[in-house]
Amino acid sequence: MESQLSAHIYYNGKLTFEFEATQNQLSNEQKSLEKKIYSFYKEDLHSALFFLGSLDRSIRLSPSVEFWQKYSHEFVEKLRLSPDIEVEREKLTIPIDTIFLSEMMEQIPFSQGAEYLTAAWLEECWDGINVFYQSQIKYFKGSVESFFQQFSPRIHLVGKIYFHLVENKDDQEYPFAFLATYAHAVNKTGKSQHRPLKYALTEYENDQKKMLELLATVNIASQKSLFMKELLDEGEIFHPLSWTTKDAFHFLNEIEAYEEAGILCRIPNWWKKKGNRPHLSITVGNRKPSLLGMDSLVDFKAKLEVDGVFLTIKEAEKLLSQTEGLAYIKGKWIAVDKQSLQKTISSWKEANRLMQEKDISLSEALRFLMSPQAFGVIGIDLGENVEVSCGEWLKSLLLKMKNPDLLKTMLPSKNFKATLRPYQQKGLDWLFLMHSLRFGACLADDMGLGKTIQVLAFLQSMVEKGKQLPANLLILPASLLGNWLSEIEKFVPKLKMIIVHPSAGNPKALKDFDHDTIGTYDLIITTYGLAKRLEWIQKYSWNYIILDEAQAIKNPGTAQTRAIKKLLSRNRIVLTGTPIENKLSDLWSLFDFLNPGLLGNSMEFSEINKKLIEDESNFSSLRKIIGPYILRRVKTDKTIISDLPDKIEVDSFASLTKKQVLLYKELVDQLKASLKTMNGIQKRGMILASLIKFKQICNHPDQYLGLQEFSEFDSGKFQRLREICETIFEKREKVLVFSQFKEIIAPLDHFLSSIFGKKGLTLHGGTPIKKRRMLVEEFQSSEYIPYFILSVKAGGTGLNLTAANHVIHFDRWWNPAVEDQASDRAFRIGQNKNVIVHKFITQGTVEEKIAKMIEEKSELAREVISSSGEKWITEMSNDDLINMFDIGPGLRS
Repeated sequence: MESQLSAHIYYNGKLTFEFEATQNQLSNEQKSLEKKIYSFYKEDLHSALFFLGSLDRSIRLSPSVEFWQKYSHEFVEKLRLSPDIEVEREKLTIPIDTIFLSEMMEQIPFSQGAEYLTAAWLEECWDGINVFYQSQIKYFKGSVESFFQQFSPRIHLVGKIYFHLVENKDDQEYPFAFLATYAHAVNKTGKSQHRPLKYALTEYENDQKKMLELLATVNIASQKSLFMKELLDEGEIFHPLSWTTKDAFHFLNEIEAYEEAGILCRIPNWWKKKGNRPHLSITVGNRKPSLLGMDSLVDFKAKLEVDGVFLTIKEAEKLLSQTEGLAYIKGKWIAVDKQSLQKTISSWKEANRLMQEKDISLSEALRFLMSPQAFGVIGIDLGENVEVSCGEWLKSLLLKMKNPDLLKTMLPSKNFKATLRPYQQKGLDWLFLMHSLRFGACLADDMGLGKTIQVLAFLQSMVEKGKQLPANLLILPASLLGNWLSEIEKFVPKLKMIIVHPSAGNPKALKDFDHDTIGTYDLIITTYGLAKRLEWIQKYSWNYIILDEAQAIKNPGTAQTRAIKKLLSRNRIVLTGTPIENKLSDLWSLFDFLNPGLLGNSMEFSEINKKLIEDESNFSSLRKIIGPYILRRVKTDKTIISDLPDKIEVDSFASLTKKQVLLYKELVDQLKASLKTMNGIQKRGMILASLIKFKQICNHPDQYLGLQEFSEFDSGKFQRLREICETIFEKREKVLVFSQFKEIIAPLDHFLSSIFGKKGLTLHGGTPIKKRRMLVEEFQSSEYIPYFILSVKAGGTGLNLTAANHVIHFDRWWNPAVEDQASDRAFRIGQNKNVIVHKFITQGTVEEKIAKMIEEKSELAREVISSSGEKWITEMSNDDLINMFDIGPGLRS
């Protein structure tokens, strides 16, 4: 497998270029070019962007790199075509065009960190390229042109010659006029003054060398253009010319070659508009359908349009009878390609015929908006000259779906025991909108923003408002069962729910639930593996199917994904904290579950994928289609940051594996036997030793047994750690991992390096003092060091690690003061991001019981525990100790 250069953006706004494995076949020319781009990048990011902008865009690069190539190319083009670039040199500033900026925002490819790109960020990057150019040219000894030659020999700076084409409305035979001018002097403000080129014949009549220098750019253009060569050879270029439409059309089609040679061309604005070509304009969804849902029927209309003017059949056919080139119709000049126009007229007639016979489904209409050519939705070959737009109803609908601020507030039920933050309330409003439309919804908020609480608020309200609704099904990884159970007990205790999993102690549910039994529950929770195997789950027609960590179905070829997609439901919600736009294949699979048919089948979507690679502007269409079904808020969004606490503390539950259950129960039995015979100091010592052993089992059986394998599948915490860290890696964020055990640090290091694809850092009591400072500096640097594992004693105080915005307490001290000190390595002065603190708790164990005790008796527990460390547990009665350490009810069998 080969490696291809890709562009990524990290959460801190850093643009990086990295080589990644690809199945694409790369030419030697591509490989060589990518290495050169990367070498520029290693020197300086903005020099790499400047180099990218100077390249020939015919050489194919990865979509993420091509985006930056197009962006930088615009800067380089504006720079090289600046009339006074040689005079102004380092004083020259190139402003970014707002229309171009909007286009680039729409064309952001599906790549790592795309969510962090904002218009302000792009402007800042543009300014960075400008500063790079200014700093380089200021001390460059040669000409500006020779500076550009260092990056690409094909670049020609603007010369002194300008071409002007204007309309001559008073002359029907020669409706256009051409004039060439040249810059002959500089005024007091440093700007060039222009004269018609004929004056150069007099000015340079005795200086052939200067005349050749003046005409250098025209000579370069004449090498590519026979039309220009004839104008030059016959001397016509020195005189004002009256042109026919044929001459003007020929000239306009060669503008790109002239400007590439360094000739500035002043031409009518209408030529620059794509809309001045005849095209089929189709509008879908002008009227609201009687029923809502992906299968609802919507209207569509087809018209032939030119630059905002609609043509009748007679007017279009009259165009066909005219000479190919430019035609003047309804007060506007348009470009006519007879073959293309004939096909467009045929498609128009066929579309109008079909319009009388049928409507199209909303799903088809939305696919149509994305790519009319790829899907052939209405059963005709539409050709390339097609523009599809939303009618009034569909436009208004999509606007609301993309802007929750426009929605009516849907207050949570009185039985919902929490207060939603403003952005969470908007999320609830959005879920209700999608519910009313019967559209599948993807809630993709950043980790820590409360996706679970928004869905629970929605479920509680929907259950109370609905009349005899079927049950809802929640499917998730086993490691998240404890998290959901805790949130349900806390926020929606009246929601009738059951967990279908061996750990929940419901053996009947694992075999069979009849239809009536299912209907007695509001919510049934199970795992991906069981949803695939249990026949009664597959047969039931659910109200909602909700997937948490929905990336579990990103691979469309797996048996698990196929089984989940076959499940029956009225509607669907997927939850993910991972950006779903990083990989197009993942995106299709997710939407194939969420709103089947919206992106076509896999073969149809592969055609779209090809078009995206061929033309990055197609990303705009795809984003417009999927955007309304995805609600994603990120912690870097200023409107969200103001609504969040600076430090978000989250209890992260892990399940016990079978191996952990056996060892835990065995240790409980030993503890029970020992308590019968021990007293005093001996008993206290045994209890503290047991507490450590229970913690070791909860971390990993191999830590307790003294083994070295540390398989991920033997530890619920390792599995939960993977899920959290995969999301952290997708966003290229950094994490601190704390443990009180030195012996677990090396296994954690090995495990995390397999997730992040590179080694992080470790620090414990045995780390030399001098080395600690070096490790901190390395972690705080701009280089991506994904994780730092620290023992609580060695790393809990005195270190400044604000590069991280995640803290994981892998095992607990049960001393809030100690844990807070450790968390504050990231959450301190200099931190400009919201910090998420993940506190790992193993469900059904002493970890969960102590966590609940601290929460329920908050102040008293904090005082007792803070003052005595873990010794407080030795003062408990034998019965209380057994209750404290005993395994949860669902895990005893």
